[in-house]
Amino acid sequence: MPYTVFTDGCSNLPNYLLQQMDIRVLPCSYTLDDEPGVFYGDLDAFDSHAYYDKLRAGAVMKTSLLNSQLFMDHFRPELEKGQDVVYVGLSSGVSGTLQAARVAAEDLMEEFPARTVRVVDSLGAGFGPGLLACRAADLRNEGKTASEAGEILEDEVKHLLQIFTVDDLNFLKRTGRVGGATAAIGTILNIKPLLWGDPTGHIVALRKCRGRKKAIEAIVDIYRNRAIDAQNQRVAISHGDCLEEAQLLADKICEICKPKELVICPHEPFTGAHVGPGMLALFFFGEER
Repeated sequence: MPYTVFTDGCSNLPNYLLQQMDIRVLPCSYTLDDEPGVFYGDLDAFDSHAYYDKLRAGAVMKTSLLNSQLFMDHFRPELEKGQDVVYVGLSSGVSGTLQAARVAAEDLMEEFPARTVRVVDSLGAGFGPGLLACRAADLRNEGKTASEAGEILEDEVKHLLQIFTVDDLNFLKRTGRVGGATAAIGTILNIKPLLWGDPTGHIVALRKCRGRKKAIEAIVDIYRNRAIDAQNQRVAISHGDCLEEAQLLADKICEICKPKELVICPHEPFTGAHVGPGMLALFFFGEER
């Protein structure tokens, strides 16, 4: 039975991939300096430089959970057409959105007992759910059912590595990822933490690097040691308005092993508010996290 692939605006997928792979995006609501807004996943229309400049200037971004009704409103029309649904969402370790999706899925499967709604916890953010949504589309093209795709994706989640560094620890301080004293000392000492999504989907520190250059080198080193079958996979890089460094990282990645597809995009605004300008991230499949 064919299925429709859904993700949300946090997935960071560029428009060409969304269209090419027929992936639907759920909107994410927010307020920026108390002005309400909605991000529909359209990176072509997202002025990342202006957005991250606002954050640099002190603008306050507040994000909202996607609620169950939103999921039901988007999933139900597909079920009514006889389509099953696979949704890949933001990590349950950093957001309650996934639980809202699960509640909606349970209600809808009671309403449509012949249909399947599969909710997949990416245990990640940004291109974490994005790459898995792409894999869901690949599996659909291979003829897998929604249930089969869900099983495969939940196994692949364990191999999805999400490594990033930030330029300003104060953005992590605002969301409780580091303490105030750590942020202050790190700023003074030019400490650039290397972070990742751990096996439970929480963001934790891998190591501390003295300076930006060493942080980028550390990301490259992890790719060198942990990537599996890199030449046959889709690898992604996202950045918080630091395109030159993103391209540098891409060049270093290709020197090790050029992936089948390498995607470079500005990091979307929804989770970008939590990591701030200068965030640089690499997403790939590798040894189990």
